[in-house]
Amino acid sequence: MLILGLNGSPNAEGNTSFMLKEALQAAAETGAETRLINVAEIVVTANQLFCDACTTPCAGVCYQDTPLEDLLNLIKQADGIIMGSPVYFGTIASPMKLLWDKSRALRKEKALVDVVGAAISVGGSRFGGQETTVKALQDIMLVHGMILVGDGAYNFDAGHLGASAQRPAAQDPDAVKRCRILGHRVAEVARATVALRQRKKG
Repeated sequence: MLILGLNGSPNAEGNTSFMLKEALQAAAETGAETRLINVAEIVVTANQLFCDACTTPCAGVCYQDTPLEDLLNLIKQADGIIMGSPVYFGTIASPMKLLWDKSRALRKEKALVDVVGAAISVGGSRFGGQETTVKALQDIMLVHGMILVGDGAYNFDAGHLGASAQRPAAQDPDAVKRCRILGHRVAEVARATVALRQRKKG
């Protein structure tokens, strides 16, 4: 069981990273293997930064033999993916958008169909675009055919769209709680849906 945390912030050790670590720790406590990836460090290794849809279907020409190709291959192995981004003008930060713009080949392969996904966001103010950022992340996951979960679980409450915080996230105790519930939920649902993903290998 592999759960990835994708940090879409330009800051590798900021609020988004903190929240993802809390979620991944909760997933790890269920027995899942977890990894945190700083997307900004990897998307810049592509041979071309922006996707211009140079081939249809996508042949992955712009990232062949780069760390970005390695990341996309790792993403294909995931049972669950928790995506995190700070709020930039009411939506996701550019490193995360650049990553998923490069993921057309994964969609062609149906590589993420039935992978469990969840979203985390953090903003500078209490109502600073966190929910629209979470929704943007969820829209990306839906286009890939992923199974979405929010920050709710049977032993807690029904939750909401995902885990959101006001920075500094470490001083937002409710956000920490929601991240941990979300991480646990991703692992729980990923474990319950293993058979759906195994059919791709068969």
